[in-house]
Amino acid sequence: MAAVEKETRIEMNSNPEPDKVSTEEDSANALDSLDNQVAGKSEKMFGKKGGAGAPPLLGLWTTKRDGQVRLRMEESGLAAQEPLTVHQLLLRAVGQFGDLPALAFKRNGRWETLTFDEYYQHCRLAARSFLKLGLDRFHGVCILGFNSVEWFISDIAAILAGGFAVGIYTTNSPEACQYVAENCSANIIVVENDKQLQKILEVKSKLPFLKAIVQYGDPPKEKRPNLYSWSEFLSLGSGISEEVLEVVISSQVPNQCCTLIYTSGTTGDPKGVMLSHDNITWTAQAAGEFVELTRGSAEKQEVVVSYLPLSHIAAQMVDIWLPLTFGVKTAFAQPDALKGSLVETLREVQPTAFLGVPRVWEKMQERMKAVGAKNSALKRRLAAWAKAVGLEVNLKRMEGHPEEPVSFRLARALVFAKVRKALGLDRCTRCYTAAAPIARETLEYFLSLDIPVYELFGMSESTGPHTVSHAGSCRITSCGKTMVGCRTRLHRKGEDGVGEVCFFGRHVFMGYLNMEEKTKETIDQDGWLHSGDLGKEDQDGFLYITGRIKELIITAGGENVAPVPIEDAVKEAVPILSNAMLLGDRAKFLSMLLTIKCTVNLDSGEPEDTMTPEAVEFCRQLGSRATRVSEVVMLRDPLVYAAIQKGISAVNKRALSNAQKVQKWTLLEKDFSVAGGELGPTMKLKRPTVMQMYKEQIDRMYRE
Repeated sequence: MAAVEKETRIEMNSNPEPDKVSTEEDSANALDSLDNQVAGKSEKMFGKKGGAGAPPLLGLWTTKRDGQVRLRMEESGLAAQEPLTVHQLLLRAVGQFGDLPALAFKRNGRWETLTFDEYYQHCRLAARSFLKLGLDRFHGVCILGFNSVEWFISDIAAILAGGFAVGIYTTNSPEACQYVAENCSANIIVVENDKQLQKILEVKSKLPFLKAIVQYGDPPKEKRPNLYSWSEFLSLGSGISEEVLEVVISSQVPNQCCTLIYTSGTTGDPKGVMLSHDNITWTAQAAGEFVELTRGSAEKQEVVVSYLPLSHIAAQMVDIWLPLTFGVKTAFAQPDALKGSLVETLREVQPTAFLGVPRVWEKMQERMKAVGAKNSALKRRLAAWAKAVGLEVNLKRMEGHPEEPVSFRLARALVFAKVRKALGLDRCTRCYTAAAPIARETLEYFLSLDIPVYELFGMSESTGPHTVSHAGSCRITSCGKTMVGCRTRLHRKGEDGVGEVCFFGRHVFMGYLNMEEKTKETIDQDGWLHSGDLGKEDQDGFLYITGRIKELIITAGGENVAPVPIEDAVKEAVPILSNAMLLGDRAKFLSMLLTIKCTVNLDSGEPEDTMTPEAVEFCRQLGSRATRVSEVVMLRDPLVYAAIQKGISAVNKRALSNAQKVQKWTLLEKDFSVAGGELGPTMKLKRPTVMQMYKEQIDRMYRE
C-alpha cells in the first residue's frame, strides 16, 4: 500500500521514508543474514568459545539498566535456539508475513488494517522521532493509554531507539505515574488523551529526566513546550537519518533489557521487572509452539482481540509478541470494552484465540445467567439438559475419552453453537484465563457450554507463561504443564506435596531495576525464580496452585491456612457473593469479609447499590424481595443472612480442622473494585489495603 494511504489510515502527517529493509527482496536478504548477526552478538554475551582472553562468564541476573545477563541456553531442543533481538524478530515477521494484515482498528465505523510491512515501517519512523526528541540509551518511554495502533508502535519504537518500553496502568494516580516514570528515568511519556495528560502535567516538575510528552488521541487542547500531537511527533522522524537509527539497532544484543513491566504494587512499591530481548522473543516462540499456534498465511490466519491493559505482560505477549512471531492479526477493541462493548467487538472480529482475566469470564457468566433467567420454562429446561451433557462429555475428554455421543452433538446444534455465536467465539479454539485465580464454578459453567477455558500460570518475572493448559492437555482447576524448554521445581515440598513453585528457563527475567535486595529475594543462587505461589503437581505433571506464601494465614495456634481455597468454596456455596476475603492472621479464629454481586457504573467503574439480576433471583428464591445491597445489609435481611450462614456452615463441614473453619463474617455495604482501591489493575485482591480500609469492621468481629 502506498505511504499516503498509510498516512490517512492512522492519521499520520508524515509519510514513512524508505527504510533499509523495505522490499520483499530486501527483507529476504536481511532474514538470511540474521544468523551471522546473531553469531556476532553471541560473542558479546558469552565471549568467543575457547578464544584467548574471553570475557568472564556473565551472571544470571542484574539490576543495572545497561547490564547483561548470561542466557539460560540448553544444549539441545527449544531452549537451544539462537537468541534474537526484537528488531531481528521484526525482520523475520516482515520476511514471512509482510503482506498479511497485522493490526486491525475501527475508524468511523469501518475496520481498517496495517500489514506487517507497514507496521514495521511506522515503528522505524517513530523510533527516529524518539531519537530526535533526545531519547537516551536505556531510558524509559512510558505509555499511558488504552490499547491502540499508536500504543503498539510506541512500544516497539522505544525498543528500536535503544530505550525501555514502559506501560503505565490507565487507572494509576498522578503519584503512581510519577513513581514509574521516575524509577525508569523516563525521557518521553506518551499519553492517550487530556485526562492522562493532566496526570503527567501534575507531576512533571518532579520528573528530572523528562524531555517530551506525546499525545496520540485527540490533539492537545493547548500548546505547551515539548508537548506534541501524534502527527507532530512523527514529523520529527525525518530529522534523523536511517543510518543513525541503524547504529542504535546494531548496538542491541539479546541479553540486555528492552522492556520494563511494573508490578501492580499490591504488597508494596511497584518493582520494575527487567525483560531482555531474548526473554520476549524466546518466550513468544516457546509459548506459540507449545499451544500449536498456526503460522499466518494467505489461506489461514489466527486472530486475537486487544483489550486487556498493555502494561501487563500477559496482554503484551498475546497482543504484540505472539502475533509478530506467528503472523497473527491483532484487532483493537473499543476503549469501553470492559464496560460492555467487548462482546460486540468479538462478534465482529471472530477471534481464534481469546484471553480473559477471571473477572471477564465471571462477568460473561453473570450476564448469560441473567439472560437465561428471562427465557421460557421450556428453553431453561433445554439449556439445563444441554449443560449437563456438555459438562459430562468435556470432563471425560480431559481424562482421555474423546467420544461424542448423539446427545452431545444434538446439544451442540441446539444450544452450544448459538451461545458461541452470541459471544463472538464461534471460531475461537483457544480460550484462556490468567493473572488471578478463577473459581471452579466459572470453569465448569463454560465447560458445560462446550467452551473450555484453559488456565495459564506465570508472572511478569517469567515474561508471562510458565505452565499452560491447552486442548488435549487440560485438567479442571489445573494451570497446565510446564512449557517445553522450561523447568519447574517445588521448593520445600511438604508431605502433602505442596511447595513453592520455582521456575528456570530463558523466560526468567533479568532482575528488578535498581533493586538488588528484592532481586536476590526472588532469584536464588542457582538461578531459580521463586514465584511466591504454593502449588503441587499430579502424577501426569499438571500443576495446581493452592495459594501464596505471603497470603498464608498463621492462626494463633500456629496452623497455616491458605485463604484462596476457602474463599472460592464460600463463593461457590453462596452464589450471591461477589468477593470473599479470609482473615485471622495471628488470631484465635478465622473470619471473613463478604460482598454482594452488584451492577457497576460504566463510566466510573464504581460498584452500585443495585444488585445484579442473578443476585436478585437468588433473593427471590429465598423469599426475599431485596433488590439493593443496602436493603440486605442495613436491614440484615434474615433470609439472605441465613442463606449465607448455611453456605459457610457447609464449607466448614469440609474443613480439615477446627482452625480452618470460618467462625464470623461481615457483609459489606459495597463490592470491591479497582476504583475503590480494594482490587489491583489485574483484579487481584489487595489484602493489606482491604484490611486497612475495613479495620473497624474487622476489629468489631474480634471484639464481639
